Amino acid sequence: MEQRPTSVVVMGVSGAGKTTVARALAERLGWEFGEGDDHHPAANVEKMRSGFPLDDDDRRPWLEELAAWIAERQRAGRSSVLTCSALKRSYRDLLRAGNDTVFFVHVAVPQDVLMERVTTRTHQYMPPSLLISQLSTLEPLGEDEAGATIPGTGPLDEVTDHIVRELPR
Repeated sequence: MEQRPTSVVVMGVSGAGKTTVARALAERLGWEFGEGDDHHPAANVEKMRSGFPLDDDDRRPWLEELAAWIAERQRAGRSSVLTCSALKRSYRDLLRAGNDTVFFVHVAVPQDVLMERVTTRTHQYMPPSLLISQLSTLEPLGEDEAGATIPGTGPLDEVTDHIVRELPR
């Protein structure tokens, strides 16, 4: 019998395509989808909307809420796919604390493509000016972290196929 993680966190900077990829993956696997941005407290949203990057203190309650969301689904035996920037190792550690089946998928996109994407789209509160801050904060997945880095520039079906192949069996 094939065994897969019960929780996939699709991570990366703004413009990487986390939501698009995560929705397609959840649909493909028949798993519940969660949009991490929907869990930001109003103060975080306002700070980002004003063009200021979040700091670790801003992110902590948000990450703790996402970890609880993951844990709730795991306890219920429901698999899920969640979006979250998860830029730092310490943030990923918070998400996986007590959630031993979390698998991270870093959707990696070249900076020039990211910049084009964020300047040609409308995001509810993430201005393009914060992309550079996110890129400087991003810590790639460590070799000891359960996860995979996936190129996010190909056709959606190919990106999703690549993720499915990377999931532990």
